[in-house]
Parts: sequence; C-alpha cells; structure tokens
Amino acid sequence: MKKEERYGENNYKIEKAFIYVVLVLLAVTILVPVAWVFMASIKENSEFYGNPWSLPKGIHFKNFADAWATANMGEYMLNSVFVTALALVLLVVIALPASYVLARFQFKGRALWNTLFMAGLFINVNYIVVPIFLMLNDTDIYLRKHFGEPFFLNNLFIVALVYAATALPFTIYLLSGYFKSLARDYEEAAYVDGAGYFYTMIKVMIPMAKPSIITIILFNFLAFWNEYIISMTLLTKEELHTLPVGLMNLMAAQKSAVQYGQMYAGLVIVMLPTLILYMLVQNKLTQGMTLGGLKG
Repeated sequence: MKKEERYGENNYKIEKAFIYVVLVLLAVTILVPVAWVFMASIKENSEFYGNPWSLPKGIHFKNFADAWATANMGEYMLNSVFVTALALVLLVVIALPASYVLARFQFKGRALWNTLFMAGLFINVNYIVVPIFLMLNDTDIYLRKHFGEPFFLNNLFIVALVYAATALPFTIYLLSGYFKSLARDYEEAAYVDGAGYFYTMIKVMIPMAKPSIITIILFNFLAFWNEYIISMTLLTKEELHTLPVGLMNLMAAQKSAVQYGQMYAGLVIVMLPTLILYMLVQNKLTQGMTLGGLKG
C-alpha cells in the first residue's frame, strides 16, 4: 500500500507540475504581446528599425497625442462609448426578464423559444451583416422616398440595437443557466410575503445573479468595444465611426510613411479600457463563469 500511495502521490505531483507549466506558457503567450505593444507605443519611430525587442530609449507620450489628433480618435472614442453603453443597457434590460422567465416558468411555447435562442448561438454575426445592411438600406430608401429623411443607416442607436440583438442568444443562455441553478425557496418566501412576480424578479432574483450579470457585461463589452465589421458597414459617415474603425483610419492616413509609435499608441488607446475593466471585475467574472450555464 505504501508503494501504491507513493506512486499515486508522485503522479499527482507530476500532473500538477505539468498543469503549472502549461499555465505559465499560456500566460507568457498572452502577456508578452500585450507588454510589447505598450513598450512599442512609447518608442520613437527610428527605434523600430533596429532591434524591435529593445527597450525604449525614452518615454515618448507624443505618440498618443499624435494618434489622438491624426485619426480623430477622441470623437471616435465618444462614439464607441455611446454605442457600447447603449447596447449593454438594451441587452441587460431585454435579456434579464427573458432569461428569468425561460428559466423559472413553464408556459406554452417555452421549448420553442429555448430552441430558437440556442440556435442563435451557432450564427456568426459576420455572416449576416450584408442581409442586415440590405434590410436597413431598403427601409431607408422607402423613408427617403415618402418622408424625405433616412433613419436606419448612419444611426448610432440602430448600431447599438443590432449589437444587443446579436448578443441575445449567448446572454440568455448564460443567464438562464444561472437562474436555473438557484433554489426556488427564495421565490416561495417572497410570494408568501405578498410579493408579485415582477417584484420578486427585481428585488430577489436579479440581485442574486450579480456574478453572472457582470460576466455577460464584460464579455459583451469586449465584443461591442472591439467590433469592426458592423460599425464599418452601417456607419458610413466619418464622424460616426467607432474606435476600431478610427484605428484603421490611422493606419491608412500614414500610407507609405509609417509611424509605428503612433500606430501602437492607437492600439493601446483601443485596448486599455478593456484591460482596466477586466482587472476590476476578474473575481466576479470567474465566479459567474463557474455558476452560469451549468444547467441547460
């Protein structure tokens, strides 16, 4: 028995060491590119023609000012903040009640709705951008013909609505899985105290779902903030572009005279909000991913 115990203990140590090695390698593959981008963003352009891995000779914050002014990224950032915030509000307002009802109540057509939302998980939004554009464009042609003004294209609210709609399947799947994991005792206690369905959802169940709500907010924030194809397709006016499109404009504006420091500074401007948000909510994110989506 002692030999078997030693053998099992040795195997456990080897497996644990292997897992740590894999995690360290994974962390390195993620951290090194991010650190390199930050380092490159404060270099002078001439430093890129030597050793690209060398440390910067100085801190050149002028790269950020140039990127901000050259690509008009200040205005694009405001557009991104507005679209992302509005899309998240619409998504949470729609998805929370829908997830709660689908998870906690039995009603006619429930299975059909669950199937439709599950099917939505397999639809890549990039494949339906053209049909969405054609549908909105045809509607704008009708509005322009009869009312003189288009509405659906070059409208930040419509882009936010499209973002929220395309994110509904994953969001409802995750939230409904979390709601299913909660005991019904909480609702029954609220009903005994005289609370109605809506009050119970708002005051009892939704506060308990905070970890899962934070998880879906973070995931969808990353998706909306970095989204490029829908924004580029539905927002053709330059003053309505979002940050990812602005970053591409920065690269296009330089043409042959590439300013690498400015480009990497623009990239830092785009990704910095996502890094800050992730660091602030990483504990809640882990908890939400553990508890949400367990029961389908």
